[in-house]
Amino acid sequence: MLSEQEVQFFHENGYLPARPLLTAQEVARLRERFYALLEGRSSKKPEAMRNMYGDEERVVIQIVNAWEADEEFYRYLFHPKLTEAAAKLMNTDTVRVWHDQIQYKPPFKGGPTIWHQDHPYWPVLQPPDLISAWLALEDADVENGCMHVVPRSHRWGKYDEGTVGIREDDWGPAHDPSFVPPGEKVEIVPCPVKAGEVMFHHCLTWHGTPPNHSSRGRPGFAVHFMPGHTRYEPTGRHLIEHRITVKPGEILQGDYFPLVWHNGPVTPPPRPEE
Repeated sequence: MLSEQEVQFFHENGYLPARPLLTAQEVARLRERFYALLEGRSSKKPEAMRNMYGDEERVVIQIVNAWEADEEFYRYLFHPKLTEAAAKLMNTDTVRVWHDQIQYKPPFKGGPTIWHQDHPYWPVLQPPDLISAWLALEDADVENGCMHVVPRSHRWGKYDEGTVGIREDDWGPAHDPSFVPPGEKVEIVPCPVKAGEVMFHHCLTWHGTPPNHSSRGRPGFAVHFMPGHTRYEPTGRHLIEHRITVKPGEILQGDYFPLVWHNGPVTPPPRPEE
C-alpha cells in the first residue's frame, strides 16, 4: 500500500495524506454500522459513547472501541493493507491495536477538536511510537471539519500535557512560541479525506479539527496502532486501563488489544466475550 518514499515522508513530517483503502461498498457497510451504533442498534455495547462537549450547542460524539460492539468494525482492524501500512510506518514486525474511536461531528453544530498530541492522553503507554489511521466514513473536507496537522511537530517533543489549545479568532493552535525549535514554524496543513480513504499521523504530531457548520455530517473512524515493543507503564489513568492484564513494565498485550500483524497479516480470532 505504501512506497518507501511515502514511509520517508511520514517519518519526516509526522503524517501521511489520504490514500484509497476501502471500496464504496465496504465503506457504505461500515457507515451503516456506525449509524446502528449511534442509534443503539448494535448487538453489543462499545467501551464508551459520549458527547465530548456535553451540551447541545456544540456536539462531537465519541465512540470508543466500536470493535467491541460490532463485528464489521472488528474485522476492519485486520484489513491486510491497513495493518501492513501500520507495520511499515512504525518499522515493526508486530502491530497491536491500542484502541479505536469514532468521532462524529453532526451537521451545523459539530464542535471543534482542540489542537493536541495523542500520546500525552495515553499516560499508560511507553514509548511514544504509536500511530493513528483515520478513515473517513463520509467525505471529510475543510468545510465539515477534516483533520489538520502541523508538519514535523512530532519531532518537537511533548507539549505540556499534550493540549496545544485553540485560538479564538482563527481556530489555529494557541501554542507558546518559545516551544517551537529554531528554524521551525507552525504550519497548518488541512488533510481532506474522501469516504473510504485513510490518512495516518504520529502520536506526537500536533493535530486538530475545526467545527462543522456545513449541512453534512462528518463521521471519522480512527484506529490507534502500537508497535510490538509498546509497554504498560502507568503514570496516570485511562478509560480502557481496566482491560489491561499485564504488569507495569511488560509488553502491552491481551484479548482487548488485538494482534493484527505479526510478520504478515493475522486472521481475526473470535472477539472476546464479557
